Amino acid sequence: MTVVTRFAPSPTGFLHIGGARTALFNLLFSRHHGGKYLLRIEDTDKQRSTAEAVQQILDSLAWLDLSPDEPPLFQSTREARHAEVAHQMLAAGRAYFCYCTPEELQQMRERAIKEGRPPRYDGRWRDRDPKEAPPGIKPAIRIKAPREGETVVEDLVQGTVRVANTELDDMIILRSDGTPTYLHAVVVDDHDMGITHVIRGDDHLTNTFRQVQVYRAMGWDEPRFGHIPLIHGADGSKLSKRHGAVSVLEFREMGYLPEAVCNYLLRLGWGHGDAEILDRDEAIRLFDTDGVGRGAARFDFAKLTALNAHYLRKADPARLVRETLERLARRTELAVGAHAKARLAALMPGLQERARTLAELADSAAFLAHPRPLPMDAKARAQLTPEAKIALRELGAALGATDWSVAALEAATRAFAESRAMKLGAVAQPLRAALTGSTQSPPIFDVLGALGREEGLARIEDAAR
Repeated sequence: MTVVTRFAPSPTGFLHIGGARTALFNLLFSRHHGGKYLLRIEDTDKQRSTAEAVQQILDSLAWLDLSPDEPPLFQSTREARHAEVAHQMLAAGRAYFCYCTPEELQQMRERAIKEGRPPRYDGRWRDRDPKEAPPGIKPAIRIKAPREGETVVEDLVQGTVRVANTELDDMIILRSDGTPTYLHAVVVDDHDMGITHVIRGDDHLTNTFRQVQVYRAMGWDEPRFGHIPLIHGADGSKLSKRHGAVSVLEFREMGYLPEAVCNYLLRLGWGHGDAEILDRDEAIRLFDTDGVGRGAARFDFAKLTALNAHYLRKADPARLVRETLERLARRTELAVGAHAKARLAALMPGLQERARTLAELADSAAFLAHPRPLPMDAKARAQLTPEAKIALRELGAALGATDWSVAALEAATRAFAESRAMKLGAVAQPLRAALTGSTQSPPIFDVLGALGREEGLARIEDAAR
C-alpha cells in the first residue's frame, strides 16, 4: 500500500500556524513512508471562501516548503460526484429522503433542550413512505446511522476511541438544494483521492465517528485516522490573535525563517528523545505518529525566536543579504543600491551573529544604506562631546593615510589612541556613533572597511562637524 496523506484547509481565512503544523505532519508522515502528500482546498462555503485566502494558503505552504506533490484539488468542483454518492446510498437503502421543514427542525431542537436531551434529529422520516411527504417540500437526504452498539476508531495518536451509536443521529449528506454537507463531501473526496491516512486536529475527532458511517454505508475501506492535539497559547487557551501572530505569513513578515518555523512546529507536540534542531531530511527520517503527544502544546514565542537566531547564524550570508535588501528597500528613507549591497555583503557575517530575526537584521543593517547625514540615536549623540569631535577630525586624517584594509585601520586607530594617552574605547565608541548612528554594531574596523574610504571619512567628518 502506498501511503497517501492530505492537508485540507478551508479558504475562509488566512492559514493559521496550527494548520501549517498539520500540513507539516502530513508531509513528513508521507515522506517517511515513501508516499504522497496532497492538498485539497475545501471551498464549498461559497459565501465565506475567497480567492485571496486561497492564494494566501498556497503562498504560505510554498514559503514553508510544504507545497503538495500534485496540483491542489478544489472541493467545489466535485459537487456532482458528492450528489452521485448520496443517491447511490439512497438507492441501496443506506439513506433516505427527509421532508422536515426548518420550523419542524427548530421545534425538535427546542423540545430536546427543554427535556434535557442533546438537540438531535429524531429520525421521523427514517422509515416513512415518501408518498406521505407534504406538497412543495424539497427533501434533504440523510444517512441511516446505526442505532445499536458503538463505533470504534483505532486512532494513531489518541489510541482506541469509541462512541455509543445512540449518540449519533442521521446526519444530512445532501441538502434540499442539492449541495453536499461538509461531512459527506470530505469522505467522498478522501476516498476518490486514495487517502490512506487522515492526520488532522483533534477538534475533528467527533466528526470522524459520523464520517465513518459514510465509509461503511458505501462499503469503502476506511483510512487510518490520527488526531493531533491543538496548539494553545501561553495561557493554556486555544491559540488565537490575542496571543500574537497566528497567520503563517505574519511570521514571515516578522522576520522568522521558514526552516526555523518548521523546526519549531515539529517539536510542538512531537518529540524524539532530546533532539531539538532537526532539518527537513532528519525530520523525515525520524517522524512518525507514535512520537505525537496527546496533550495540547503551548506556543512559546521566546523559544521560537531563540531557535530562529540559531538558524540565522547558520544561514548562507548571501541569502541573508538578499532577504535584508528586500526589507531595506521598503524604507523610503534608504538608498538601496549597489553600494548598500556591497557593504551588507561585507558585514553580514558579523550582523547575522547578533540578530534573532530578519527584522532585527534589517534594523541593524539600515545604517549601511542611509544617505548622509546619518541620523543618530540618543546614546550615539551623547558620545559626540566637543572633545570627541576634535579627536574624530584628527582620527579621520590618520585613517585617510592608510590603505583602508581592516588591519591597517585598526593599527592606525590604536596608534592614534596611544599617541593621545586615550583608551581604545574612548576613541572607538565615538567612531562607532559617527559611522553607524548607534553605540552597537559589528566590529568597528569591519564597519569602516565595509563603508569604504570615501563614505567612512565623510561620516567621520559629518560627526566631527
